[in-house]
Parts: sequence; structure tokens; C-alpha cells
Amino acid sequence: MTRFFWLREDSTVQPRLNGSLNAAHKWGLPGLAGCPGCGETWASSGHQYPAVDLSVLPEERAFLKARSEPFNEFARLRELVRPLAPSGAPLPPGTTFGPLMGTASGRFGPFAWLGSSLLLIRHEALERLQEEGIRGLLGARTELRFRQQDAPMLLELQLDPRGQLHADCLPPGLPARCATCGRLGLRRPDEPILDAASLPADVDLFRVGNFATMIVGTERFMETVRRMELEGISFRELPTR
Repeated sequence: MTRFFWLREDSTVQPRLNGSLNAAHKWGLPGLAGCPGCGETWASSGHQYPAVDLSVLPEERAFLKARSEPFNEFARLRELVRPLAPSGAPLPPGTTFGPLMGTASGRFGPFAWLGSSLLLIRHEALERLQEEGIRGLLGARTELRFRQQDAPMLLELQLDPRGQLHADCLPPGLPARCATCGRLGLRRPDEPILDAASLPADVDLFRVGNFATMIVGTERFMETVRRMELEGISFRELPTR
């Protein structure tokens, strides 16, 4: 039976690897202002598609500035993006696209993090993992400006939402997902449990479908990263049910 692990930044590599990033994606869907279904004003986290290029859209400029919009305008812009996004992508308010743009400084290891849910990888580390047969790794280019010479080539991993948290780890009486905007209003449980029946069998790295800021890897991914001594990730095994 496959084991699954929650990936987070490994703080033990600091200060030896002290790389820092100040960056954001080039394009994004607006947040939602006052959903007509649930009344909430919100934007998602964890839905990032850095390999999706919106420069081909006539209304590209509409995706450059972060803001909130009424539902009808949000829905219109979402439909413009949908043909360019991965098939079945949920595209909630605040979904981002395109290269990570900004500044970078310091020393970077094989893996680097921006916040707790955006994972970058050095080009050579990605190639090694792909050669080992790790599945589902799509590295997207970044547009980071480094303050030092001999800067590494950092790529952002585009990870699709797959699988679900099991209902047993969620609060009782959790409100239903909004039928209009899709908002669930879920806080991450202290002791996450994965729904075994929902987990993908064709990739070794993915985001959790109903909590996209959580990045999960298979035992195969974890063992390969450790065997190859690729620093930057800590692993916490998650139970399944």
C-alpha cells in the first residue's frame, strides 16, 4: 500500500542555505467581491499554474492587477482563461498564472519555498528526479532577478489539485461548498487524514484537492529525494482512510 507524505520547508538547512524570494505570478484571476450565493468576499491560495501563458488573450491586461470583482465579471474572466488551463482545473478566485516574477538572493539548495505552499526546484534536480522516473513533475520557468553572479536556474513546480482530505478529519457540521463560487471555508485540520479512495495513482507529487496549499508526495518521491540527498523538504507521513 502506497504511503503519502505532507511536504513542508525544511528549516534545518538554514542558515547554510539562506535563499530568499520576493516574487509573485505575472497574471491572476481577481478575487470575488460579495458572492451572490454565500455573500463572501474571498480569494484562494494554492491554485497556481505557472506554465499557463495568458499573453495570447486580447484582454491580458485584465489579469495583471490583483483586485476583487463582482461574480459576473469574475466568471467572465474565468471563462476566458479556461481553454488555456489544465483540463478540469477548478480556477477559484485568486488563481494565478504565468512565471514567478521578482527578486531572489542568497544560497539556494535543490528545493526552495515561497511561503508554505509554493515549491521551486533547481533545474538539475528536476532532471535527476525525472531520470529516476518520478511522475507528475512539470517545471515552469521563472523570471527572477538575482543579486549575485552564478545564479541557479530555479523552476516552479506546477502541481494540480488531486485527492481529498477525509471527512473524518474535518469539523462536524461543516457548511456545504457554495454552489455559486465553490467556496468551502475550510481551515486545515491539525491532524490531516487523506481520503484513500480519492488519491491519484499516476503522479508522485500533487496538491490536496480540497486544501490546495497542502503539497503531498508519495513514498517513492520521499525515498528518492532522501537517497539523492536533495535538501529543502521535510516529510510528515499522513494517514489514509
